Amino acid sequence: MNEPQAHRPLVHLEIRDTVAVLRLDDPDRRNVLSPGMVRDLVDAVDACERDDAVSAIVLTGAGPAFCAGAELDNLLAAAEGEEHRLREVYAGFLRVASCRLPTIAAVNGPAVGAGLNLALACDIRLASEEALFDCRFTRLGLHPGGGHTWMLTRAVGHQRAATMLLLSQPLTGREAADAGLVLRCLPGAELVDEAVALGGRAAGTDPVLLRTVKRSLYESGAESDFTRMVDIEFDRQVRSLHQPAFREALERVRARRRTDPRG
Repeated sequence: MNEPQAHRPLVHLEIRDTVAVLRLDDPDRRNVLSPGMVRDLVDAVDACERDDAVSAIVLTGAGPAFCAGAELDNLLAAAEGEEHRLREVYAGFLRVASCRLPTIAAVNGPAVGAGLNLALACDIRLASEEALFDCRFTRLGLHPGGGHTWMLTRAVGHQRAATMLLLSQPLTGREAADAGLVLRCLPGAELVDEAVALGGRAAGTDPVLLRTVKRSLYESGAESDFTRMVDIEFDRQVRSLHQPAFREALERVRARRRTDPRG
């Protein structure tokens, strides 16, 4: 009797100092969000959150693509009545969106459909010159899903999102930087190193504080009442004043000023 073939990991996890680099590793299929890829991505994010030494996550792709989106078999199955297959695709990028650590997408190539969702789910995005941000849903006769319209509109505004979705206009890496979809566009050889250096800036910051600030950033985009957001931040700021991390940071500032009045 043949033994079942072992599942080849489709997400490669590498720790660089305090930053976890998650590399989608199915280049022959352009890193599609297959069930195996989604499972491994969720497991990798879970592992990073459990590791107290990890302060940030960088997400990138192996080969020429970042992520080509949903596996066609999942879409066909959903069209034939297995709608839960869509939720299975969503699970990967929704896990990234809910991650308590700072997340950085290093978009090395095309990010298409649900693959664009995966990039949008990250807190920060960097792009290579080879990157392409392509919604592609309407060209497939498909309505966007997984919160795509919400995330894209928050990232680039209504007019740019309408152009990308209704008129199927993709953005190159440089165009994405000009539109504010990504923080910077870089040569491909520098992309991951730059993302790791950026993520490394979170090292030493109280992880509970990072999680709370990340939550406030998320809520601020949806909160239309400025006064309400002031009240939310007031409560959280007061709580942070009573944490050891604040006392320790304050003492470091005082010690530095004792030795250097300019500090």
